[in-house]
Parts: sequence; C-alpha cells; structure tokens
Amino acid sequence: MEKAGDGRAVSAAEPVKSAAAQSKAMITVRISGLSLYYSFPAFMEPFNPIFRNPHLQTIAAHYWKRPEAGALFPVESRLYRTEPDVQVLVQSQRPQAPAAGEIVMVHGLEGSGEAGYVRSLSAAALRAGFAAHRFHMRTCGGTERHCHTLYHAGLTSDLLAVLRQLREAGRGPFFLVGFSLGGNVVLKLAGEMGEAARPWIRGVCGVSTPLDLDACARRLADPENRLYEARFVRKMRARLIATRGYTAQDLAGMRSLMELDDRITAPSFGFGNARNYYRTQSSIGFLAGLRVPALLIQARDDTFIPFPIFESEEIRRNPLVELVATDYGGHLGFLARNPHRFWADQAIMSWVNHTPTLT
Repeated sequence: MEKAGDGRAVSAAEPVKSAAAQSKAMITVRISGLSLYYSFPAFMEPFNPIFRNPHLQTIAAHYWKRPEAGALFPVESRLYRTEPDVQVLVQSQRPQAPAAGEIVMVHGLEGSGEAGYVRSLSAAALRAGFAAHRFHMRTCGGTERHCHTLYHAGLTSDLLAVLRQLREAGRGPFFLVGFSLGGNVVLKLAGEMGEAARPWIRGVCGVSTPLDLDACARRLADPENRLYEARFVRKMRARLIATRGYTAQDLAGMRSLMELDDRITAPSFGFGNARNYYRTQSSIGFLAGLRVPALLIQARDDTFIPFPIFESEEIRRNPLVELVATDYGGHLGFLARNPHRFWADQAIMSWVNHTPTLT
C-alpha cells in the first residue's frame, strides 16, 4: 500500500469516486500482539489470522466445516446450454424475500460449487438477502458427460452465455466472484466486455487470483508446492479420462500443470503451447478494459501466487481496481479469529453492500 499526503494508507489504485468514496477511504490497522499491518477499506473488518503459516491456512480452510444454507434456501440445479454440444451446471439459491441482488460465483482449478469457499459465501450472500448462483466450468461438478471438451483458465464464453440466459429471465445485474482460477475467468470476462459490462455486471471480485498464469504455473512447480501440484495433476488426469476424450496412455508421463497445459489444454483450444496460452489468457492483460468496480483480495504469503504481480502497473493504472492485501492468509485460506472465521466472505459482502451502481 502507498501513503497519501495525510499519512493514511491508500489502495494500489485510487478507489471509485462516488458518494461512497468517504466510506471507501483506506485505513491501516495494527493487530495487538502481532507485528502486522493491514490496509482495508474503512467499511471492511480487518483480517486477524488464526494461523500465520500459509500452508496451514490453505489446508485448514479446505477441510474446515462451513455453514450450510440448503435447509433454509433450497438448491435448484440446472444445466445451461452454452454451445450446441456443451452444457454447464449452475446451482442457484434464492432468499425468501425479493433478492437484494444476484451473486455469481466461479470455483477454482478442478473445483466445483461444492467447494467450501463457494458454499460459505453462498450462505453469507443468502443471509444478506442476495441470490447465490454457483457456476461450474465445463466438465466440472460431475458434468463430464455433458461436454467432451475441456475448460481453460481464460474460457469466458460459458459464463457469458449463462449470464445472458439469467438476464433474459429477469435477473441481474450481477456481482461476479471468482476464486483462484475462477478469479481469472471473471476478471477477464469483465475486461473483455469493457463498457458493455455495466448493464450486466455491478462489480467483479477475484480472491487469490493467478493474474499472470505463466508466473503462477512456475511458482506452483516450486518444491514447497509439490504436493499441491501433484493433487491438481491427479484430478485433472482423472477428469480428462472421464470425458472419454483421453486415455491413461495419452496422459502418461505428464506430472506437472505446465506439461498438461502444453500438451493437452493449449493445443485443444488452438493456443499452440503453454507459453502462448498463458500469455493470451492471463487476466492481467485485461484489467485495463475494466469499466466496473473490481476488488482483488490477496495474501502476500500465498505460496501459489507471487505477490509482485499485484504491485504491477496494470493494477495501479485502473482506478476501478481496488486491492486488499493481507500479510497472511495462504491460498484461499483467510481463516480468522472469531467472530468472522471466514473473513473473505465478510469482506466480499461488505464490498458488495458498499459498491455503487455505475451509470
């Protein structure tokens, strides 16, 4: 964070100038007993981590019991056709009263709408009076039989097709929230749409987002991330085989994400190789096109994502992009001391409630 002339901390880019600008002023908070400094919008609760080890944050958050909202807010599962031979799953829940707004969530690499971080944000959104839609990337969430092609980190057409159908049904405008790889998808889509996004999208949020796919793939290959990468590769191989487009023999010898992307993902979508795929599909290249408010939530100690990406000029130059960075939190962790155990949910909903509609 940078210091303004009056000594207060400000975000990487100046926040949106609006009637809410006063409440969006950034504050710096020191947590008693810890030598940490965090900068947050004034309306957002500071992050007080329960763990300071990034691996504990990442792993514990994956297994931590999350609040459930299915009993009060029934889940409607629906397949949306996005191409002649492609259907994707969306799990929707609506509040009992008329919805205050619509939030569409996109999961991370090899995840689904059943991921803990998606379910807990859905519960938080519903309690706040918002409709929650859990979007699944193609072939994810048990939908391999509904599509025989892959998804990739920059594939925005399926999400756009779903938004279009929801909008035709009278829903929207939408807040888009993406987690990890899903963050790359939602930010890229909003950047691609530019001014045209404003009637559709009220704001877009990325949590633990690999804005630079090449840098993050290389970081994931570091020895400290070996177990994480092995798990991703194992799940990717199983999913590819489940589409019936590949056999175990086709995938033999591929032990890294970059190898899979170089030999399978990139050629399947006409990118040629992994390097060109990463270069053309990284959302950092689309941030300049954003014309709706964007929130980036990122831990400096995320072992998957090099933090210098978030200090780049691409983030600084767009005043609609607001970065909230924490020293701790791991990758999609952000487990805090009570009363806000799932701090990212609280932070996102605070941002949703303080984001003005742009005209």
